[in-house]
Amino acid sequence: MNNPTIPPRADREPKERVFHGDVFVDDFAWMRDHDDPRLLPLVEAENAYTAARTGHLQEATDTIFAEIRSRVVEDDVSVPVRLGDWWYFSRTSQGAQYEVHVRAPFVADESRPQPQPGVALPGEQVLVDGNAEAEGAEFFELAALEIDRSGTRMAVLVDRTGGERYDLEVRDIATGAVLDAAVTQVGHDLAWSFEGTHLFYGRRDDAWRAHQIWRHELGTPADADVLVLDEPDELFNLGFEASRDDRWLVIHSGSQLTTEAHLLDLTAPTGDLVLVEPRRHGLDYSVEVDDDRILVTHNETHADFELAWAPLATPGRAHWRTVHAPAPGERVLGPVPFAGFVALFMRRGGLATATLLSKTDGDRPYGAPRDIPTASALAVLKPGSNPSYDADAVQLVATSLLTPRTVLDVRPDGSSTVLKTQQVPGFDADRYVEERVWVPGRDGTRLPLDIARRVDVEPDGSNPGYLYGYGSYEVSIDPAFSVLRLSMLDRGVVYALAHPRGGGEMGRAWYDQGKLLDKHHTFDDFVDCGRWLVEQGWVSSDRLAAEGGSAGGLLIGASINQAPELFRAVHAAVPFVDALTTILDPTLPLTVGEWEEWGNPIDDPQVYAAMKAYSPYENIAAVQYPAVLATTSVNDTRVSFVEPVKWVQQLRETVTNDPAARPIVLRTEIVAGHAGSSGRYDAWKQDAFEIAFLLDQIGVAVRPSAPPRP
Repeated sequence: MNNPTIPPRADREPKERVFHGDVFVDDFAWMRDHDDPRLLPLVEAENAYTAARTGHLQEATDTIFAEIRSRVVEDDVSVPVRLGDWWYFSRTSQGAQYEVHVRAPFVADESRPQPQPGVALPGEQVLVDGNAEAEGAEFFELAALEIDRSGTRMAVLVDRTGGERYDLEVRDIATGAVLDAAVTQVGHDLAWSFEGTHLFYGRRDDAWRAHQIWRHELGTPADADVLVLDEPDELFNLGFEASRDDRWLVIHSGSQLTTEAHLLDLTAPTGDLVLVEPRRHGLDYSVEVDDDRILVTHNETHADFELAWAPLATPGRAHWRTVHAPAPGERVLGPVPFAGFVALFMRRGGLATATLLSKTDGDRPYGAPRDIPTASALAVLKPGSNPSYDADAVQLVATSLLTPRTVLDVRPDGSSTVLKTQQVPGFDADRYVEERVWVPGRDGTRLPLDIARRVDVEPDGSNPGYLYGYGSYEVSIDPAFSVLRLSMLDRGVVYALAHPRGGGEMGRAWYDQGKLLDKHHTFDDFVDCGRWLVEQGWVSSDRLAAEGGSAGGLLIGASINQAPELFRAVHAAVPFVDALTTILDPTLPLTVGEWEEWGNPIDDPQVYAAMKAYSPYENIAAVQYPAVLATTSVNDTRVSFVEPVKWVQQLRETVTNDPAARPIVLRTEIVAGHAGSSGRYDAWKQDAFEIAFLLDQIGVAVRPSAPPRP
């Protein structure tokens, strides 16, 4: 492993894995032992090889990084949001990696302040300066910042390793003094009691499952904390948050298919839990408190969910009354209640949107929905920062592939005010075009595919292309603006965003058709979208790149096994590429809870066979593959870094690539987690390198970008 110009070769120690009569020999099973002394040197050797193999990309990386930076207003301020007697917002400064969270006093009869970069508002206070907090650390994440109702104290959750295990501190806002630091290594949920005497936090078990909620009385040792709720079922995870009026703790215990909710009166934090509706297999519901009622989003009567309400005093299923049932093509996501109205978020036609419900008197306390128009046919509407239950408008964020992030207030009568539009220096939307097309899948399913390109790019079969996808867990990857994309678009790359089955873009059935024994649809759909781009002439047959992360990395691995000739280069980020091995081991983090997504291959031979047929690690062919860049982080809890390490080794052992023309390389962050580098400049440098790798492989010269030809 000492010569960085030669690909590292790991020790091969064949080990048989036997299930349901199938024998699989894994040469690199030993890597699953994270304490093996050979592992970290191997990772470091891979990093050295990648650096040597991609050294020629440094100028391109620097150029793209400079472009990203030039398109970002580095000295910027977020939209202030009122909470109690203060306006809360954040600042970023040129050269600083992290945000500075601040607040300024609310003044009656004055409009929302419009803070300027570098100029403090009267009475402005610094809450958390991420740059100061991160000093001396290679990684920093602020997972939560919760202000008590008195406005004098804040509780923060901080991670300095990337492992997503957080330390809790309570600080005096005026002095910055730490008042309580007794609780450590907890989950990311956090809530104050109504009077600020207690804090609620979550803990994870050895399998990284959120399984407990605890109550901590300020000023007492952690060993005096009280267990509020324990979830023994390994399929279920606990999550919680305070209601929007701060009076209730809303707890959800959920698996992929089933949910159970509890409420706890935060004015009596040591009181008993109130069960909303007992869990029943397949009943998926979530709860929001709206004054003396609850709003319930559930699938009891509609596969794509409906919104119902019930009295807070009698919250059970027998008292749920319909507020809004989905029309064909709609998927109800959930409400954000306000004192005077309700914002209901949903999906329609495959895109996220929102509608407003007025409040009325009598037996039907919610009125008919009022839709909110968007400026672009591809624009999506998502919730912004909405902490105040008493606000007279809902804050929304509108965006699309070519619409910079726009924050707006929308009032119950439908009128709106634009609060902030993302400024992108040098960006002219008229230079580009975006559209949604519908690709015919191999089984006849119409697949949504979003495309952006420069206006002068024509489908002449010569263009470079880039395809992104995810397709798992009912997660929807909506079209959203990114300055990173402009470095590709300006060089003539056709950008495409696929929405394969397994995601949630087209409703619950879309998800159901891409999971368990039907998971192959996810990979088929992605490949079909790539082939359509080539067949329609949008992309040259030898110039298509692809990217996906986490479960999207599984998508990349399975797709290049299925169609290695389709892609010229791929980037698999924190990729779930040793999927079957992981799901066969219930002691690993998250495995048992994943069985409702992938199936249980231990007990079910059909599930085992299905996963064996698509798991990337087991299905590499001895043919030419695309160039592969895999990226990961040592402290990633969600997808172990050994998965891409094993995968890269097996790829090199099997494929027929010329390593000079189509390299297979791995880059690992030593101190980071699932999301990679934490500082914004470090993240941009990482992004720039990944883009440079793909552009180099698909024959795109990285020179300063120029406007399109007339």
